[in-house]
Amino acid sequence: MVAPDRLDGRDRVHHGGVVAQWGDAAAKTPLASVRKSLLSALYGDAVERGDINLKQTLAELGIDDNEPSLSAEEKRATVRDLLECRSGVYHPALYEAPDMAAKRPARYSHKPGTFWYYNNWDVNTLGAIYEHAVRHSTFDALASEIAQPIGMQDYLASDGRYVTGAGSVYPAYPIDMSARDLARFALLYLRKGRWRERQVVPADWVEDSARAYSQADFAAGYGYLWWIGSLNDPTGSGVTLPEGSFFALGFGGQFAFVIPAYELVIVHRAAGFQYGGPGLGDMNHLLALIFDAGHMR
Repeated sequence: MVAPDRLDGRDRVHHGGVVAQWGDAAAKTPLASVRKSLLSALYGDAVERGDINLKQTLAELGIDDNEPSLSAEEKRATVRDLLECRSGVYHPALYEAPDMAAKRPARYSHKPGTFWYYNNWDVNTLGAIYEHAVRHSTFDALASEIAQPIGMQDYLASDGRYVTGAGSVYPAYPIDMSARDLARFALLYLRKGRWRERQVVPADWVEDSARAYSQADFAAGYGYLWWIGSLNDPTGSGVTLPEGSFFALGFGGQFAFVIPAYELVIVHRAAGFQYGGPGLGDMNHLLALIFDAGHMR
């Protein structure tokens, strides 16, 4: 696993209580692509309020990008296509790992809604669509609509920032967060969006988000900015998660697993981005140890 001096925190939450914790669970470190699942939650609220229509196309929303700008065909992609990473728009994106850029399909190679590709352009554009629709920054909305209602202990709107550049007009929005705050967010989804007496995220949105719409590389499927099913391990030694499981994943060892069958969430955070963090095999080994300790297999 991760060396102790680079470990921020690992939590296992069962039945709403912390049953195991290692490292500094209060340290705020980069979420990497786990941020995408947080944005998905904000979308659920915005869709329920009527601020955002998932059927709207990029053309209807006035979405374009710098040269080479979007074609008429690309502008047929809907907001739902972007949430599922099925837009068919393969324009350069910001805050994109080199291997993601290398795997990006050729422009115009797939029509909107027909092909899954884990695409930062889709997610960054979703951030811009969201902020235009609600007239608030993603970071402020996360604080008021998610963090405060579920009692996050550490997150502040100032823990988010925008990354801009020449590649695209749509900025990325990296966020720092503690392990214990991320565990609360995972617990919110375990509880189908409900926290105490308040429905923080619509229950049907949680259900829709955790449904696989495509096959995916790191998991059995992909939903609305959530990975669905078991964590794929290229070594073939992966742990099979119970049906209904889903998780958020970020570069460098950032994970939040939601396992309804066991009423369990597991969060892993690693501060050492430059070290790459634990691999998929390491995470599967950790899951196996947890399940064996709890007699869950």
